[in-house]
Amino acid sequence: MSDFKNKFDEVSGKAKEAAGEATNNESLANEGRADQAKAEIKDAVKETGDKILGAFKKDK
Repeated sequence: MSDFKNKFDEVSGKAKEAAGEATNNESLANEGRADQAKAEIKDAVKETGDKILGAFKKDK
């Protein structure tokens, strides 16, 4: 998954959350929060994977 896609999910999630809050649409606001959380998790997994690969490359 690309960094651009994760950033897009994060930004669109913030927009959904803001729109949901502005219109009192709790479902849309929650969907936006979920999109943001998903993007954060993907970023964390990618970062962890990069660290693991870096550690293996150091050992070689």
